[in-house]
Amino acid sequence: VIKNIFSNISSIYSFHSQFLLPDLENCIMHWHESPGLGKVLLQHAPFLRMYADYIRNFDRAIELVRTWTERSSAFRNIIHDIQSQELCGNLTLQHHMLEPVQRVPRYEMLLKDYLKKLPDDDPDYELANSNRSIRSMFIYEMVGEEEVVNPANEFLKEGRLLKLAARNTSAMERHLFLFNNFLLCCCAKFSLVGQRFTVRCRIGVDGMQTQQTTNEDHLYTFQVSGKEKTLELQAIQEAIDVFQKKNETFKLASKEPTEETELGRRAPRWIRDNEVTLCMTCQEPFNALTRRRHHCRACGYVVCWKCSDNKVALEYDGNRLNKVCKACYSVLAGQRAERMERKKRRMLEVGSHPGSMDCVLSGFLQYGDNSTIWQEVWCVLSGTHPPFFHVYNTPQSLSPWGSRPMAFTLSWVMVGSGLPATSLRVWKILLFCSRKNLQK
Repeated sequence: VIKNIFSNISSIYSFHSQFLLPDLENCIMHWHESPGLGKVLLQHAPFLRMYADYIRNFDRAIELVRTWTERSSAFRNIIHDIQSQELCGNLTLQHHMLEPVQRVPRYEMLLKDYLKKLPDDDPDYELANSNRSIRSMFIYEMVGEEEVVNPANEFLKEGRLLKLAARNTSAMERHLFLFNNFLLCCCAKFSLVGQRFTVRCRIGVDGMQTQQTTNEDHLYTFQVSGKEKTLELQAIQEAIDVFQKKNETFKLASKEPTEETELGRRAPRWIRDNEVTLCMTCQEPFNALTRRRHHCRACGYVVCWKCSDNKVALEYDGNRLNKVCKACYSVLAGQRAERMERKKRRMLEVGSHPGSMDCVLSGFLQYGDNSTIWQEVWCVLSGTHPPFFHVYNTPQSLSPWGSRPMAFTLSWVMVGSGLPATSLRVWKILLFCSRKNLQK
């Protein structure tokens, strides 16, 4: 019970007493020689992460103190004896347990005041980076997202916004935390200490798009479309601009992607139910019994059950099966069939030939007896000794229509005897491609 009440407070105390406090005292003692508060905090700010475990356990700890105070007279007497000591300053145990929770926000406020006193060109102004680290730590405590405290993340902005419902006109309050490479959309949850949030969705800035939308019930709304989710919020274009400038790997396509190329790869914006009265595919009117509304998970259109009676794997949803309309199904099924065909062709090229397991080189070549008529043939250079060169009509053919020992072919190419010019061209291509294999 003691461990559950005080969590990792002993580790926090050790960190301060053995590391942070001595370094701060040393910094103050040599302040006139080289002021370096920023350097000290930059060095130790990542270790403030240990406060998160204590804070997340705080609600449970307070409940344990209350439960055991009511349940055990021995426990209650010990707590009373401790609280009556002069050292406790007439404060309860719960008040002292609250001190570590308030520590990180106090650091942040003190650092902001310190920065106001420093000129921009002061060498210690790098403290601003430390301040961002502490702010990220504070956010980590509120949302419990491990990725928040990554050194590569730069916190930009936060605030409360209204998230508009996809199905109707209702709006829900959300708290957003915007970093240089992702956006966290959170909802508030009950906590006895400070603000705490539950992450509802996370959208990566890479591939994010924003555009203004028109909404009669809410003015100045914008659509934030990411690969993982599409929301209607206010503009965050500034974050996207920052991401483009600071990340070399973030490159937008030279032209706008078509709907077909993005279909299934990006979460769509759902058309609201109250915006349509007819199925957007068959134009039949909706009713509550026989023709209810359904949303296509690929394009976001509102369609009836007859027009959404298909399922297909969507890339943005982890390739899970989702209901889609007929138009999206035909596109996505066609894309899937095309990918399967390419995969099948590659497999045929590599392994469909009966002798492919005994070959060092295989592939399609163009063959022709004259310069105007060419046909595609499947050629295989065997791994036997001596090597044979086989020519098949297709990769599936069981027997070749032409085979020659490689030594004989080499002699023909070298002397150039008996081969038409077009055939000689094919042999040269083969020899050029397999030169390294022949040398081995």
